Amino acid sequence: MSTPIRVLLVDDQPLVRAGLRVLMADSPDLEVVGEAGTGIEAVRLTEDLRPRPDVIVMDVRMPGMDGIEATRIVTAGTDAPRVLVLTTFDDDEYVYGALRSGASGFLVKDMALDDILAAIRVVAAGDALIAPGVTRRLIEEFAARPEPASASGAATAPAATLLTPGALAGVTAREREVLALVGRGLSNGEIGERLHISAATAKAHVARLFTKLGARDRVQLVILAYEAGLAP
Repeated sequence: MSTPIRVLLVDDQPLVRAGLRVLMADSPDLEVVGEAGTGIEAVRLTEDLRPRPDVIVMDVRMPGMDGIEATRIVTAGTDAPRVLVLTTFDDDEYVYGALRSGASGFLVKDMALDDILAAIRVVAAGDALIAPGVTRRLIEEFAARPEPASASGAATAPAATLLTPGALAGVTAREREVLALVGRGLSNGEIGERLHISAATAKAHVARLFTKLGARDRVQLVILAYEAGLAP
């Protein structure tokens, strides 16, 4: 039997953590190894737990250190856990900042619990979870805004751009087209249909973009597409 995915639950609402913990108890491939109610506790537990969690389900709005800063800290360095941001989205203007801080995707709190568990498995496998429709809305509504204020009212430090000068120099015209469509939230299958190529070919283009742009996952490609002016 394979080793269960080690999950750290971070949310200031005990009921949210309890609901996920109970559901995971019936999933032998998932194991809750810790819970935290603040960003500070999440950082401490990530350092203290051995082995480290594989996936952290991270709330955004929490007292003290918010989920953006906690995500930035826990994803730094090698062998860092992957982070799924948990958000209400409609009133949460921190999501884009969280993705730029190193999160591998985000979940909406009103998602079905089974869908959240499936998302944890996707991220643990090394992929990024980013829903196409929500991605488009995210880019349109938040990407062009100034950095949001922190819970204390002070502006958060601007995140460094992911796109280095000349990064697109080695990217072909076709790969630019693919990057633009990734930035709009399209899946490999949808990209293939749009460009009249197979899904496998679209996937190969995406894989080359990962290598050429040094992107960790699809979420970072979305951000890079926005920063390059390729995504609306």
